[in-house]
Amino acid sequence: MANKINIHGMNSDRTVKRKKTYSVGAVFSAILKYIVLIISCTLVILPLIVIILGSLKGNADFLGSPVFSLPKVYVWENYKTAFIDGNVLVGLKNTGIIIVAACLGTIVTGTMTAFVIQRFKSLFTRGVKTLFLLAMLLPNISMQITVFQIVYNLGLYNSLYAPIVLAIGTDIISIYIFMQFLSQISISLDESAIVDGASYPRIYFSIILPLLRPAIATVLIMKFVGIYNDFYTANLYMPEDDVVSTALYRFIGPFGSQWEIIFAGIIICIIPTLIIFLALQKQIYSGLVSGSVKE
Repeated sequence: MANKINIHGMNSDRTVKRKKTYSVGAVFSAILKYIVLIISCTLVILPLIVIILGSLKGNADFLGSPVFSLPKVYVWENYKTAFIDGNVLVGLKNTGIIIVAACLGTIVTGTMTAFVIQRFKSLFTRGVKTLFLLAMLLPNISMQITVFQIVYNLGLYNSLYAPIVLAIGTDIISIYIFMQFLSQISISLDESAIVDGASYPRIYFSIILPLLRPAIATVLIMKFVGIYNDFYTANLYMPEDDVVSTALYRFIGPFGSQWEIIFAGIIICIIPTLIIFLALQKQIYSGLVSGSVKE
């Protein structure tokens, strides 16, 4: 009997030790996690602080003071100079036009294409899906000569139409995102609508499109960031017009030594991206994880 009691006592001691060990490990893991988060946030925030402080300094103050020092005099004129003289206003306007047109075109063509491929199983749709996959495997840089010739012969060169058409026509990833979401929408909804007398366009507009809102939000943010940061397409196909990226690039010329003006332009260009992300962050997160686990 005493041996049994001792055995139970030894087992309870081991359990307590295991719990203590697990608790120490959990605390260490939590501390390590927060250390990594703090370091990551610091690496992201510090450059922004330097840019914000630098954008509010005068030229002499900028060159003669430490990067983290507060401005002696807050020069808000830097933002006006960058916005108007630096052509950022024109760049934002042209970028906004391209983004709105490209996003609308991508949503319409992408959702319709995904609807047809996902819902109508045939040899033709399988062939189209295979061609899309092969197009994704081809490096974009290897096709630029052909794409440039097509754009030039269509009369789209040096106009806003060139980046809009290219953004809509080459976005195969968005089609696959819509197809992934469509695979989770039960086809019984389509069949019930057909029984009630609905046509396929009515099914698309009344059932499919509303249910694709998380995917649309995901595609919108990807498209927005991609076009907003795209320098190559704008610089190649519309060299005489400015977008955000090319407007900042041209600061190297007249404002090459005035870093405070350049920093002000960077802050102005960051604001629209920040607003869009804050407005759509819930939809983006839900869109990215939706469909990752199938029950």
